[in-house]
Amino acid sequence: MDAKIAERQTGRREISAYNLFALTWPIFLELLLFSLIGITDTFMLSGVSDQAVSAVGAANQLIFIAILILEVVGNGASNVVAQYIGSKKMVDAARVGAVAITLNLLIGIVISVGFVLFGNALLTHVNLQGEILALAQSYIAIVGGGLFLQALINTLASMIRTYGFTKESMFISLGINVIHVIGNYLLIFGRFGFPELGVEGAAISTVLSRALGLIVFFWAFYRLIEVKVGFKEYVAIKRSYVGKICRVGIPAACEQIMYHACQLVFFYYVTFLGAASLASRQYVLQLSMFIYLFSVAIGMGTAIITGKLVGGGRPDEAYGRVWKSLRWGLLYTAVVNTLIIVFREPIMGMFTTDPQVLQISSTIILLSILLETGRVFNIVLINSLRAAGDTQFPVYMGLISMIGISLPLGYVLAFYAGLGLAGVWLAVATDEWIRGIMMFFRWRSRAWERKTLIDP
Repeated sequence: MDAKIAERQTGRREISAYNLFALTWPIFLELLLFSLIGITDTFMLSGVSDQAVSAVGAANQLIFIAILILEVVGNGASNVVAQYIGSKKMVDAARVGAVAITLNLLIGIVISVGFVLFGNALLTHVNLQGEILALAQSYIAIVGGGLFLQALINTLASMIRTYGFTKESMFISLGINVIHVIGNYLLIFGRFGFPELGVEGAAISTVLSRALGLIVFFWAFYRLIEVKVGFKEYVAIKRSYVGKICRVGIPAACEQIMYHACQLVFFYYVTFLGAASLASRQYVLQLSMFIYLFSVAIGMGTAIITGKLVGGGRPDEAYGRVWKSLRWGLLYTAVVNTLIIVFREPIMGMFTTDPQVLQISSTIILLSILLETGRVFNIVLINSLRAAGDTQFPVYMGLISMIGISLPLGYVLAFYAGLGLAGVWLAVATDEWIRGIMMFFRWRSRAWERKTLIDP
């Protein structure tokens, strides 16, 4: 009976393995739920003060860069596993997953210790002062110190999704989000006899929800993957697997770290524009997630399909599938962006009543249509290039466009042209379009066909 059930499950997975919608909608809901953790913190802390929102936003900038370092392993492993699955090499796929878990745990522990020891010093170097600095320091010590939990969650979730179990990963994320919201309510505001901790309460709730979610992710990983791995697979790390993971993961992480390091520099610019611009930036960034979130899901789903098709020796199908995904991403972004622009005033009124913050935020939301449409090209095409093994080209283009063009352009527009936060937004939009156009031509050139990670 168990064999027949397993056979039916395998058949269903084979049918949906290359179905973009079947893969994408659970990923979208999972990303939405994960993003709601940040949205929940922002919304609930706005009831404390704008300073609390700014402090958490500043701390999360640094924490997010650390998470990108952890994605060296997670991103690399998921792309390698996808190609192995496409080639029907399931034992290799399982062993790569085990190696990825061990590597990310070790890296996560090092980063967590680093935040505990040096988090305060990092915050003082991004021009935070006074109450915002004090609140950010307490938040980064707790959440940063528990970042090894997120390291393991990222790896396990990416493995489960790559095997095609996107719904299971989504449900676990739902549980994490529910626990986080309840924890926020109890610990930020001190309900039902719990202490009123404000920013510290949000941090504690984040760590506790991740710890519980990690336990469930481990259980799901062992329950769902076809080839079970033993303890020796976690400690006897095979050099060839590490090499393949790093071949994808290191360039991908470098490109992402460059992007978010530039965002950190832009944040540094904004600190000189005043508290209203700082708060406006944080609020609009939260709204931006709803605009590009489905495109991210499409990009991740397309990457899973692309990796399997390339690993299975079917590059022509991969080529056409990516163009379809790009069209869907552009359509979704245009629709959602337009809705947010139309209803921007009542939406922002949910977060703040400060007239200056409302005015700045409204302007930035209008400019978001320029930024978000360009971002879609990079989300879909860069994910697909990585999945095919073409990882270095996006890094080179990022170095030229992000660092060479957007940073100096943002400084000139924000301060010399007097555009303030709008100047920063226009600089980021310029970078997205430059890189997006380059990725368009790179995918069309089909140079990625020569970069496959394994022999089909």
